[in-house]
Amino acid sequence: MAGRAALAENAGMGDEPIRVTVWGEGRHEKRDANVRELYPDGMHATIAAGIASQAGSAVTVRCVALDDPGQGLPAEVLDSTDVLTWWGHIAHDEVSDDLVDRVQEAVLAGMGLVVLHSGHWSKIFKRLMGTSCALRWRNGDDRELVWTVDPTHPVAAGVPSPISIPSQEMYGEFFDIPAPDELVFVSSFTGGEVFRSGCAWRRGRGRVFYFSPGDQDYPVYHHPDVRRVIANAAVWAAPAGPRSSTPIAYAAPDWFVGS
Repeated sequence: MAGRAALAENAGMGDEPIRVTVWGEGRHEKRDANVRELYPDGMHATIAAGIASQAGSAVTVRCVALDDPGQGLPAEVLDSTDVLTWWGHIAHDEVSDDLVDRVQEAVLAGMGLVVLHSGHWSKIFKRLMGTSCALRWRNGDDRELVWTVDPTHPVAAGVPSPISIPSQEMYGEFFDIPAPDELVFVSSFTGGEVFRSGCAWRRGRGRVFYFSPGDQDYPVYHHPDVRRVIANAAVWAAPAGPRSSTPIAYAAPDWFVGS
């Protein structure tokens, strides 16, 4: 498959596959029958299957959940993760501040982070953005068109413009985030709203990508084009080499004399 070959070529870890950990809240599937029908193995399992199907041998993928030991990310799991994807919605406050600290440290040291949909209100995303990350929303069985505004970006590779999602929750501006380092996708909705739906940042040595499509009440994570974007984002966010805890050095120019 040409798409898989392109993903593998863009992978940053050389001959070794990118180790992707898909973190999911795992609560809606347990309490809501409609979500369980759409995602019988859990939303995180569907997201993981999409990454694996699109990226092929460029990645290895595992799933973890909030109710797993260590909230899914004990040290041995986080330390062996090149890229972490994050979906949460109703249990943001249950994520421990200690885990947020450790994930932040991992991102600053080079781990990639892909935040999905309602993960915009997760503790880790707000921590890395430094803003409220609030937005407008309407759950009205809306149609979303995801427009590519930077077709040269690796996350947009092989992605049609627009991606048409027949049924989805509306996310709209203003989205209280720092200006993205790179804006890749903008969405429009039948109510006339627009939204910066695919945004990239660099934090320390790590890369962060936010992609908004994916409400639990709709089968969005089965959509092949959405899966392609998430797989592209996982490959783009992968570190170019081993994770480093050493701060990025600042070398003063020769002419600088401090006092």
